Amino acid sequence: MPLSTSQTFENHARFVPAFHYFALPVLGINLAWSIYHLVRGFSADTVLAVALAAALIVVALYGRLFALTVQDRVIRLEMELRLEKLLPAELRPRIGELTVGQLVSLRFAPDGELPALTRKVLDEKMLTRKAIKQLIQQWKSDLLRA
Repeated sequence: MPLSTSQTFENHARFVPAFHYFALPVLGINLAWSIYHLVRGFSADTVLAVALAAALIVVALYGRLFALTVQDRVIRLEMELRLEKLLPAELRPRIGELTVGQLVSLRFAPDGELPALTRKVLDEKMLTRKAIKQLIQQWKSDLLRA
């Protein structure tokens, strides 16, 4: 997303064109092509080609998953520190009750909305990221994402 574009709930999903629109489709086509050759002429080479094509897709997807997991861990730490600063004293002991998913969703809330929104998420046991994000009134952009 260009830095000049204002981030909102509707456009906050991150798509990396080189990954989502080039690498994954090419890897998918390669797997399909390898399967086509396997069906047309079964041999050790075609079996190996299918296995290698599938392994490349697994590597690409796990690489993305690992990056997102590290990102979520960093967001969890950042949000715990932010909540320690912003929450009223009676709500601070409950920070540990928040799941990683809840913390990741709450990161888009500005400082002024965060205490009330955190209380609502905890009291109503809100778990879905989408529902939490939709409660945010003034979206706080996060453009430094994997």
